[in-house]
Amino acid sequence: MFHLFVIIFLLCICASFIQRTTGFGFGVFIMTMLPFLMPSYGEATTLSGLLAMSNSLVICIRMRRYLELRRLMPILTTFIIVSTFSIFCLKRMDDAVLHIILGVALVLVSVYFIFFSNRIKIPANRKGQITAGAISGLMGGFFGAQGPPAVLYFVSTVKDKNQYMALMQSYLLCGNIMMTMVRAYNGFLTPTVGWDYLYGIGGVAIGTTIGGYVFRRISNKWFRYVVYCYIGISGIIMLVV
Repeated sequence: MFHLFVIIFLLCICASFIQRTTGFGFGVFIMTMLPFLMPSYGEATTLSGLLAMSNSLVICIRMRRYLELRRLMPILTTFIIVSTFSIFCLKRMDDAVLHIILGVALVLVSVYFIFFSNRIKIPANRKGQITAGAISGLMGGFFGAQGPPAVLYFVSTVKDKNQYMALMQSYLLCGNIMMTMVRAYNGFLTPTVGWDYLYGIGGVAIGTTIGGYVFRRISNKWFRYVVYCYIGISGIIMLVV
């Protein structure tokens, strides 16, 4: 039991640091290991969502003055609809099938990130918002990793890193609140998830604090390169795990 506590605690420090620095990546990072530590895949995505939600809540409070709702609502609405459908499908699928789907999805996303993320831009219009929200909803509902598609949209349409961070964290916060309620309804919010959340929340606090220090020292000029760099690293992680 103690070794489980240590592993989750350390994973949360790293995942929170990544998300506070780049604006996403909590689910991408922690879901490379969390399914192997939890009784079921649904419980792993629920725990990931709860911890990421706590991380985003702190950032949203601190950066609320930079939030522009008109940029947020279309992509968020699409995400909520698609991810809700995905979570209901999740209840009707066994873990073996999910691992196969996850493996295929991660390989495809990795190829996109590594070879095409700098060549193909998501358009800054309603079609781009709906497309990004739909893909994000599928990835969030099934795999607890809804960040990358939204990141590609927000990075391509927002120039200021503070506006980007406020939008991205508000998106993740609202999405994780909704998905947690749907997962609870489907029986994935278990006592095990609750105890593991207590193991990880201290790591979230530490990682968020350190990540905020790094974020404040990155200029707008270089911030986009930092984000795309981590997208590339995410792709490599997805390919090798």
